[in-house]
Amino acid sequence: MSNSQKLNKTIRWGIIGCGDVTEVKSGPAYKETEGFEIVAVMRRDFDKAKDYAQRHNISTFYTNADQLINDPAVDAVYIATPPDTHKLYALKVANAGKPCCIEKPMTPSYPESLAIYQAFKEKNLPLFVAYYRRSLPRFNQVKDWLENNYIGDIRHINWQLNKPASDLDKSEAYNWRTDSKIAPAGYFDDLASHGLDLFTYLLGNIKNAHGITLNQQNLYTSDDAVTACWVHENGATGSGNWNFGCDNHTDKVQISGSKGTIQFSVFHDNPIVLNSDTKSEELVIENPKHIQLNHVEGMRDMLIKKNYIHPSSGDSALHTSWIMDKILAKP
Repeated sequence: MSNSQKLNKTIRWGIIGCGDVTEVKSGPAYKETEGFEIVAVMRRDFDKAKDYAQRHNISTFYTNADQLINDPAVDAVYIATPPDTHKLYALKVANAGKPCCIEKPMTPSYPESLAIYQAFKEKNLPLFVAYYRRSLPRFNQVKDWLENNYIGDIRHINWQLNKPASDLDKSEAYNWRTDSKIAPAGYFDDLASHGLDLFTYLLGNIKNAHGITLNQQNLYTSDDAVTACWVHENGATGSGNWNFGCDNHTDKVQISGSKGTIQFSVFHDNPIVLNSDTKSEELVIENPKHIQLNHVEGMRDMLIKKNYIHPSSGDSALHTSWIMDKILAKP
């Protein structure tokens, strides 16, 4: 970008929760995106907060989220904590009148997500959720194939995600991702939310969903097996099976249409494959090193350049929370 094209505005971000997700997936994306700057981070552990700030050349660090949220040098806040604290911090960000991006899932339940959505809507504040797969080139290629009608009318989408129990799962050591108070369905909450959100991006909203969930291994308090079915507003049906006690790692999605199929993985970097009456194609599209880069650049384009409508908003993430609650049979 030439000097004449440089942005004349910078949004200064503060990050609440500087754990693993911010090390490679997201934090560097905020630093590398022109127009964005990370000026403060918060973590309850003083030494870890200081270490993160020093390693990433960030000027200010806090152990208190309120101080970061209300810091006049912070224009916007990225909440990267476990989901059980998302509502607490997000409502404070809304009250401070600042744009926000929340790690996914938005919260552990639809009512909590709705409270966040309403708080930002009432103040007309931008709200994003880190369902960054909506911004990745490989999935936008799938969307392009669908929009070009290569597989005709969409009939069904199926996702199978199986993983073996990890050493951590077997160790009985604490893991918030398998704590039923934070994630009632364990890894389903953390991982399936990504795929279900992506499916609504590709095929449109879901109008009804049902599921069965149980704990087959009893290695932790959360459930470890979920089976679900649903129907999109356009009439396409869907089904999914997520099991975290199988002997291998499978991640396979197939969209079936009246004229062909599209296959891909949600998490694996496998090729995306189109087979139809009129076109057959297999593409390898690599993800960026910092996987949230396209998502973060999209926020920049919407907030500063004002030439883009971001695909992952509070509204779309709220719908994903509703789907998750329906599958898990929450009232």
